[in-house]
Amino acid sequence: MLCSGANGAVRISVKHETLAAVDLGSNSFHLQIGRVVGEQVYLLDSLRDSVRLGAGLTRERRLDRSTQLRALEALGRFGERLRGFPRGAVRAVGTNALRVARNADEFLAEAKTVLGFPIEVIFGREEARLIYLGVAHTLPPSPDRRLVVDIGGGSTEFIIGTGLKPELVESITMGCVSYSLKYFPEGRIDKSGFKRAELAAANELQPIVKSFRRTGWKDVIASSGTARSLAGMVREGGWAEQGITAAGLKKLRSAFIEAGDVEQLKLPGLRDDRAPILPGGLAIMSAILAEFGIDALDVSEGALRQGVLYDLLGRVQHHDMREVTVAEFMRRYHVDMAQAERVAGLATRLQAELVIEPPEAELLMLRWACLLHEIGIPIAHAAYHKHSAYILSQADMPGYSRDEQARLARLVLAHRGKLAKLEALPARSSDWSLIFALRLAVLFYQARSDIALPRIACRATDSGFALGVERRWLDEHPLTEAALEAEADEWHSQGMRLEIRALAEEKTRAS
Repeated sequence: MLCSGANGAVRISVKHETLAAVDLGSNSFHLQIGRVVGEQVYLLDSLRDSVRLGAGLTRERRLDRSTQLRALEALGRFGERLRGFPRGAVRAVGTNALRVARNADEFLAEAKTVLGFPIEVIFGREEARLIYLGVAHTLPPSPDRRLVVDIGGGSTEFIIGTGLKPELVESITMGCVSYSLKYFPEGRIDKSGFKRAELAAANELQPIVKSFRRTGWKDVIASSGTARSLAGMVREGGWAEQGITAAGLKKLRSAFIEAGDVEQLKLPGLRDDRAPILPGGLAIMSAILAEFGIDALDVSEGALRQGVLYDLLGRVQHHDMREVTVAEFMRRYHVDMAQAERVAGLATRLQAELVIEPPEAELLMLRWACLLHEIGIPIAHAAYHKHSAYILSQADMPGYSRDEQARLARLVLAHRGKLAKLEALPARSSDWSLIFALRLAVLFYQARSDIALPRIACRATDSGFALGVERRWLDEHPLTEAALEAEADEWHSQGMRLEIRALAEEKTRAS
């Protein structure tokens, strides 16, 4: 159910007692289900499948079919467990392997069907934000800054934050799966492989080390299965009482080299299914401790999936990070708040007439597009919609998935100018009605002032849209009437029909 806040914001008034997060990682897939109690989520159930999605990337960066089938089998099991969950109670995210795979869209089309829920591919820094959120919720409150490090299958995330708030986030494309495949081929382990892997990791870290060390931290926390495995082996080997130490990693490195092959690794605390990817993870962790000057760190049970759960909890309890991001962008780019709200109010009203009971996500997306459509003006007023769209497609936008950012940028790009730039948009896409509502709202408020709007009626037709406006009002606003006629011509140029009629008369003028 939808409701509006005091400022006209669209809010989702939904209460879910159980939430679920699905993490499609480059190494493992995870499903975590939690029960909501106030502001907390308590674990009820979890599933894990070692899919190794990242290992299925070919040289052409395409997921091979055998890996896809393995992934689909895992998602089928997850989907069975999630059967009966409301759509708004489940969030599934994909990480680095799906960010880089050239055939990710084809795979995701199948994956969504099998899982039964949409899957969002998130950018690296958004992954970092969610990881920090998951880790922070598993730690006791502290006023001190923390550095959180998460070595995944295809990327490694670094975050400095205080409490529940991340302050500095970075994501680097290096992971335990990719490094193990590249520097320890066929499972062979030797000094040369470790040296090359550690040097490569150190080189990747150089662009961020100074800014992180300048910001500073008191405690260091590692998350993810790689960190937990390394900590377990260091502890079981008697090289550290808890967590991970630089000295312990050196001992572990020697033990790996002595084994010579992943199949010969028989160390206490090592799971067989994780052995093939640990040499790369060990090399990356060793480089991190060396480059950041870290002697020891603790390991957290929190991870991306917990962060997704808490972020989802925020959305259903009206603490949506995406709303925070929109407000920050409006402030940063000096948006005319009054004009943005005028456009948002009318566009939302028009969309509600075009679509009976429009989906919550559609109204939210439309409102965000209305609030952000002018953020490009400070760059240059000429073609500002292009600048706005570019910012939205390229900037870090906490809370948004890659697809959400791309869609938001497309709507903003389309709010003025030629429609020919949307020729790739499918004819049946729901975005057409959002674009129509946004363009009309901007058109009616082109004077950028509060005006008494006429009675407006609109509906979708088989060939486009029909719009009714009071005749007397049009006579009093000839500039708007001329703009509407030009708008009808523009839709006609794209093979669609915008029919405009005067509500006080039955005379019809069509493009």
